Amino acid sequence: MEALEVVIESALWEEAALLPLVRRAVVATLEHIQLDAETCEVVVLACDDARIAELNTEFRGKPTPTNVLSWPAQPLAPASEGQAPPAAQAGFDGMVELGDIALSHETCATEAHDSGKPFDHHLTHLIVHGVLHLLGYDHVQDGDAVLMERLEVEILGDLDIDDPYNMHETLTDPAMGSLPKTGPNGRH
Repeated sequence: MEALEVVIESALWEEAALLPLVRRAVVATLEHIQLDAETCEVVVLACDDARIAELNTEFRGKPTPTNVLSWPAQPLAPASEGQAPPAAQAGFDGMVELGDIALSHETCATEAHDSGKPFDHHLTHLIVHGVLHLLGYDHVQDGDAVLMERLEVEILGDLDIDDPYNMHETLTDPAMGSLPKTGPNGRH
């Protein structure tokens, strides 16, 4: 994937370990959605809690650190709840600008530790989650959450990473199936 840029802003991140992990997660997500990774542009910022708290305050009005933030380049909301969003469109140069993702090392590491998951598995999940947001997927409405979380589980399974939601209690809704009480961003 030539159009992947990883900006490491915090010394907490190990560049040698981060770059292949980001590339693998981004490419797996794009391929699963049937997009050519060679024509997609994504920027990933690897920062710390202080920086992501600034970004979270500025863009979401929440003055706290979070694990992952994403800024889609194109508005790709689905036509109705539970449907896949429309495909991202290429620009005049043939490239599909998807957007930017930010990850905070401390929050990701704490969450991985607290959940008993390997750090690289949790980080891969958050990257997949962020890329899906860039592609127009969301988890605000239950039908959208079911779709997005199913895609995350499928993509992570392709990468030999366990279902990140199987450790959570679930809510049961006959129309939607089971939903985890908490997703990567504390959705429920």
